[in-house]
Amino acid sequence: MSFCHRTNRREFISTVGGGFTQVALAGMLAKEGFFSKAQAATLASGIPEKHFPAKAKSVIFLFMYGGPSHIDTFDHKPKMKGLDGKTIAVKTHGRGGKKNEGRIVEPKWDFHQHGQCGKQVSTLFPHLAECVDDIAFIHSLQAESPIHGSAMLMMNSGSLVGGKPSLGSWVNYGLGNINENLPGYVVMLDKTGGPISGAKNWSSGFMPANYQGTVFRSKGDPILDLKNANGMGRDEQYRLIQSLNQLNEHHLEDRYGDSNLAARISSYELAYKMQSTAPEAIELAQESDATKSLYGMDQEVTSDFGKKCLLARRLVERGVPFIQLYSGGAHNDDNWDAHGDLVKNHERHAGRTDKPIAGLLKDLKVRGLLDETLVVWGGEFGRQPTAEYAKGTGRDHNSAGFTMWMAGGGIKGGISVGKTDELGSRAVENKFHVKHLHATVLHQLGLDPNVLSYFHAGLDEKLVGVEGADPISEIIA
Repeated sequence: MSFCHRTNRREFISTVGGGFTQVALAGMLAKEGFFSKAQAATLASGIPEKHFPAKAKSVIFLFMYGGPSHIDTFDHKPKMKGLDGKTIAVKTHGRGGKKNEGRIVEPKWDFHQHGQCGKQVSTLFPHLAECVDDIAFIHSLQAESPIHGSAMLMMNSGSLVGGKPSLGSWVNYGLGNINENLPGYVVMLDKTGGPISGAKNWSSGFMPANYQGTVFRSKGDPILDLKNANGMGRDEQYRLIQSLNQLNEHHLEDRYGDSNLAARISSYELAYKMQSTAPEAIELAQESDATKSLYGMDQEVTSDFGKKCLLARRLVERGVPFIQLYSGGAHNDDNWDAHGDLVKNHERHAGRTDKPIAGLLKDLKVRGLLDETLVVWGGEFGRQPTAEYAKGTGRDHNSAGFTMWMAGGGIKGGISVGKTDELGSRAVENKFHVKHLHATVLHQLGLDPNVLSYFHAGLDEKLVGVEGADPISEIIA
């Protein structure tokens, strides 16, 4: 038996329109000295102000769902050569639990130096290897969970449990309503499906629904609500929005006894605004053949992710502040979760993403957009240096030390920070938590991660938690 939440008049007035009635009350209380000075400044205006000059205007988060192996991609471990198949003492902690020894799976691809910085990159990424002088590699990231669901939530929202606003929601809350005619937070999923824990990864949590991610589809019209299921036109949607906003308590109780009314109205309002703007933004026919080829759209294996990367560039040009692209979806080898055959898995996913991502970086740079666009690459964790099973080359999850990288948006290029041990099993130098990654993203957008907060249930909630976190200063230009 299920029970439906009944939305009463007070809840409806509080939530519809993004909670503006609560903002008004907060503003009056702020003037009376009810809040701290920082809280008052935020609440009186409805959104936080920039804390210092921003170096980036937008973020493109390239999420490699499933956990790419750092020691097979960007974290060179030459001392592992010749150890393949040997059982050695090494402490690991993955989905298979804690172990004190394991069978080494040495890196399956060769590494070569690239760029003026001489960065060692696996042959898995021949195109990205051409961009290393624009990239800052972080080799010592750590997360709190080696399990996909909670690790995904940690990487996306800074928390192991659901119900918290995601990174994109915090960005849009902090920057305010930059573009009224396009979503401020766009999510593009893999063609095989969404990640584990689903929409919690782009949820607005306890923030108003207008801060949540808008999912674009890979086939057909990218925007689901641009034309609703009944085929309503722009004028019809406008009249519907007016009617919904004028509903009285009787109608709310009898017709909309669920908790999604505010989100439904927000969806219609966004679709209404986007009908004149979004079609042009997502029309890739305007792009030249040379540009499409740069992204790999002329090749079957790279066309899908290439289309997403090109669309991300077009959205950045039109002022969308946060875009997240997923490589990998569903389960098993449909994502980077290489438990069985490491070579088959990683060649599949690197082959689909290498050229499109390199094309994105090169295109942004040529257009003068890379300096103001922060590009982030990585998954929810890395992988172990040892085999998970008695046979095969698959690796277990590794949250104790893994690699992510950033480029553009005021980030130094051609550098590497942090270090894992000789086998890549854990971070040993300049250890950085996921919260430091989040802090760096906010910092580059001009937002102080230790000041940006949202007042909820009597607490000043922050993306980086009550303990706070500083940005990774070593990679900031």
